[in-house]
Amino acid sequence: MPFPKDFMWGVASSAYQIEGARQVGGRGPSVWDTFDAIPGRVFENHTGQRACEHYHHLETDLDLIAALGVKAYRFSISWPRVLPRGTGAISAEGMGFYDRVVDGLLARGVQPFVTLYHWDHPQAIEDRGGWQARDSADWFAEYTGAVVDRLSDRVTHWMTINEPQIFIGHGLIDGTHAPGLRLSRAQSLLAAHHAMLAHGKATQVIRARARKTPLIGWAPVGDTVFPGDDKPESIEAARRLMFSIRNPAGNWAFCNTWFADPVVLGHYPEDGLRLFGSDVPTPMPGDMEQICQPLDFYGVNIYSGVPAVMGSNGPEITGFAPGNARTMFNWCVDERSLYWGPRFLHDRYKVPLYITENGLASMDWVHRDGSVPDPGRIDYTARYLGALSRAIGHGVDVRGYFHWSILDNFEWAEGFRMRFGLVHVDYQTLKRTPKQSYHWYRQVIESQGAGL
Repeated sequence: MPFPKDFMWGVASSAYQIEGARQVGGRGPSVWDTFDAIPGRVFENHTGQRACEHYHHLETDLDLIAALGVKAYRFSISWPRVLPRGTGAISAEGMGFYDRVVDGLLARGVQPFVTLYHWDHPQAIEDRGGWQARDSADWFAEYTGAVVDRLSDRVTHWMTINEPQIFIGHGLIDGTHAPGLRLSRAQSLLAAHHAMLAHGKATQVIRARARKTPLIGWAPVGDTVFPGDDKPESIEAARRLMFSIRNPAGNWAFCNTWFADPVVLGHYPEDGLRLFGSDVPTPMPGDMEQICQPLDFYGVNIYSGVPAVMGSNGPEITGFAPGNARTMFNWCVDERSLYWGPRFLHDRYKVPLYITENGLASMDWVHRDGSVPDPGRIDYTARYLGALSRAIGHGVDVRGYFHWSILDNFEWAEGFRMRFGLVHVDYQTLKRTPKQSYHWYRQVIESQGAGL
């Protein structure tokens, strides 16, 4: 069935993954600049020094976005490009770049969706304690105010923080992402608390200072669990596992409720409090109220999921049959994740949803005839959009879909070996070549998804 007429079709990106121009305009270093300069941290020592040089190819890239026919573009602001020291003086050139992004989008009829934090923490802030420092919430609020004061006469859709599970889980627990720390459970739980406090303070700043009425959300990620069959007990098993803390003794961060329950419901989940025990940070008076600010929407980043059934000892993950389709990230392809994930989240949190990221990693190349065939991406996206359409048909309030991503880009610790883009980027020449999926997605948008 077609998607609703007002459905917001979009594409997405993040600053560090595409911008390049690392030292242009006085931009300060981020933790990722520091991290990817250390040999062995990133695949084959790739760095984001140039990335896609989006900073210097802005008009070309905005034309590619507009030619898709999308209604919206989700992008992130680079905190150290705007505030090179993390706080204090604003970079006129850095802020001016985002003026050009916003103005260029609006001139092309594309709505900007701004993400304030997509992992490129200023190194100067990290040197002052990073997310382990309680003051980080106030530093983030100061940065938010600078961006809102400049852009909110044109920007109405805001996301505070992208995927705290990743920058806590990989950045501060297992050390595979910047800043590459291996904190104790108590330390990482405290850092997560400060990140959520930063979200709450930023939300208050946006509401207080935006010049156009803002719509505010965030974009977390967590394990998606779906029922392995249609039995009611399997549905209940999947729901319970999706909203539980499943790895309290290891990298605990890859869960939904420890982050979403405080932000949306105003309290930590009971199972987490029990499992983490004395490692749970003691909130200061007013913290939970500060964290739990009204949200206009909940961003959903889903690429994959795992099936579950009700076993003899309770809910259990069943895994996939041998030979199941997998992406280059080794994530299993199963579109049920984009039906049940949004459905479970909407049932629990009762906030309108946007699918703020969905896509797949592959390794596409320019063929001898100049084309970039990527039939796997087309099939994957058709499957997942079909599942999303069914969820909407069953009453799940999903307002839009942002494909990740518009360009191939720097995929963090994986460097450039994973390609997520609808547009191929030659990292030597920086030539952009729309893939077959780009043209297919344009037709999906034109038809409102009819026939998926």
